This record gives sequence, C-alpha cells and structure tokens, in this order.
Amino acid sequence: MASTVQFDLVSPERRLASFAATEVQIPGFLGDMTAMTGHASTITGLRPGVLRVIGTEGAKSYIVTGGFAEISATGVSVLAELAVPVEELTQAKLDVLIADACEAAAVNPDKDAADKAVADLMALKATALV
Repeated sequence: MASTVQFDLVSPERRLASFAATEVQIPGFLGDMTAMTGHASTITGLRPGVLRVIGTEGAKSYIVTGGFAEISATGVSVLAELAVPVEELTQAKLDVLIADACEAAAVNPDKDAADKAVADLMALKATALV
C-alpha cells in the first residue's frame, strides 16, 4: 500500500472531506501541483479549478474557486472560498459562479487577477465536467 497523507477540505459552508490520500492534485495560483507523502512544507493560493484527490477508496474531485492549501510531509489542508464536489456541480451552478466572478471583476482593483479567475471558470465550463 502506498504511503498516505491526511487530506482535509473545508469551505465556509461545511467540511467536505477528511480522509487518507495517496496524492492531491491542487490548482495552485502559480500553477498546478501534486502533493504526496514527504512533500516540503508549502502554503499556496488556489485559483479556480479542479482539486483531485486519490484516496484509498478511489478518486474524488472538487471544484474550488479560490482559497489556500497548506501542505506538509504528512498532510494537506485546503481552505476553499467555495468548494463543490464535481458530482454536485450543475451547469446552472457554474453559470452563477461565472456571473459572480464577472461582477467581482468589474470592481476589483487587481484587474489581471480578476480576469484570470473569470477565464479559469470559463475553462471549467468548456470541459466535460457538467
């Protein structure tokens, strides 16, 4: 059996996951990364994207819109602004997320970051997730 890390995913609304994982694929703000046992301690910002977790009982995927991930040699804790299990995501929910991001981009002083968040959500819409 492969070594595992403790994976925890929480959002302001609820705790979505807490289980042993062999790898966690993170949509980092500066690029995608994979955390596994023995990873160097890191804190990274999240961009909108798919968080994939390979656990002892299979793979699970979540849509995240932002937040932070704290990675250590023995665990990965993700604090998401918003997180939705992929199986719960509908086209209507995704359209609302995109509309909210567009509205926020209109008033955000960091125009580049806001536009990138909108583009990341539009890329999710273009995939076959929903």
